[in-house]
Amino acid sequence: MTPDQAVSAAVAAAPGWAASPPAERAARLAAVADALEAARGELVALADEESRLGEARLNGELTRTTFQLKLFAEQVLEGAFHDARIDRADPGWATGPRPDLRRHRTAVGPVLVFAASNFPFAFSVAGGDTASAWAAGCPVVVKAHPGHPRLSRRTAEVIAGAGLPDGVFALVEGEDAGVEALRHPGVAAAAFTGSQRGGLALARIAAERPAPIPFYAEMGSVNPSVVTPGAAGARAEEIAEGYAASLTLGAGQFCTNPGLLFAPAGLLEGLAAHLRAAAGAPMLNERISSGYLAAAGALGALPGARRLVWPDEEDALTPRLLTMDLAAFQADIDAATEECFGPLGLVVTYDRLADLAGVVAALPGQLTASLHAEPEETGDLAALTAVLAGRSGRVLWNQWPTGVSVTHAMQHGGPYPATTAPSTTSVGTAAMERFLRPVAYQGWPQDLLPPPLRDDNPWKVPQDVR
Repeated sequence: MTPDQAVSAAVAAAPGWAASPPAERAARLAAVADALEAARGELVALADEESRLGEARLNGELTRTTFQLKLFAEQVLEGAFHDARIDRADPGWATGPRPDLRRHRTAVGPVLVFAASNFPFAFSVAGGDTASAWAAGCPVVVKAHPGHPRLSRRTAEVIAGAGLPDGVFALVEGEDAGVEALRHPGVAAAAFTGSQRGGLALARIAAERPAPIPFYAEMGSVNPSVVTPGAAGARAEEIAEGYAASLTLGAGQFCTNPGLLFAPAGLLEGLAAHLRAAAGAPMLNERISSGYLAAAGALGALPGARRLVWPDEEDALTPRLLTMDLAAFQADIDAATEECFGPLGLVVTYDRLADLAGVVAALPGQLTASLHAEPEETGDLAALTAVLAGRSGRVLWNQWPTGVSVTHAMQHGGPYPATTAPSTTSVGTAAMERFLRPVAYQGWPQDLLPPPLRDDNPWKVPQDVR
């Protein structure tokens, strides 16, 4: 199917899918989840062949994928996402007679999803972007990632057999096809997970269209973590072990990888010991492997950087650990905060905790920020806490950032350049909000109103009536 055919079919399907009753739309999402579950063995085997992530990790990721489809189905049934507000006519309103006004959120239209490489299920063909767009009432065209083409095609076949209406889903392949689809006038919004270079190039295309569209790009992060002197003194071994495990999880191929750590110098020996004990692991593909080695080399060559854990063979895909003091880091902060997609950590040592707030405030936008501290230190941490929250979308207390729960309160996003839309999330039920737009009806007859705004409320959605 060509991009034009895929988007044109989505345009034709959009009104019917947006108007589908909640029970019907929820059942369709659940059917896709069940179909994926039924094909688990085949899909996991294909994913392992193409991604080298291992069956245990991939089985867990497929479970996450089917879970989030069913979670979004529940949201469709609950209907709160419509945000239905009804202001009845009021001739005595303080600013003058008020007309009957009814506002709700409805689907934006066809959504283009650019699949990610590092999550071949959860951020790919049937992943969170697709599921949240479907739940919002939007048909989806997925641009497959070249890192797992056979899995993408087979996943698309499984979806096609799950009974979705014609035009509600399509798959296109190739960089040119993705750009062509993004430029198609029928696409109303797009979502992307991947590199900053790729995300910004596509965001520029979306913005320069004759009719610009929202482009929701999640582009990675170095996810700063701060260890206070109190935590370093009380839990040095626990912190070193947890950091090494988080940094090397999945060969470091997570957008929430804790690549930047601020810590007292006394932690360095323990951190290095745990990183030396961590084994290397295959990376997703040769492009990502070479990118990791190039980024590691650039960081390792920075002035003031010292190599604590570094292989004798420069092309070894093993964990690496660098350190520099706070002054050196500040002197080269732009280069030192470049994301290295893989198991590399940079530890910035400091003498006074009070010096960190200003440094953290100068960091580029992040997906996450973590603070490891002791309860008795909280009285001195208000300023640092505020700065960490100001530079990231999710702040963690005594936890590491890898692992993003699919739940109602999750925020997976952050200030630029972590994302292009810091007010949104790509994980959790609030992800639907990216693909909805508000419409108000003034003075309309009941039978012409959308179901969420009618007095008889046939879909039984929550209504805020005034």
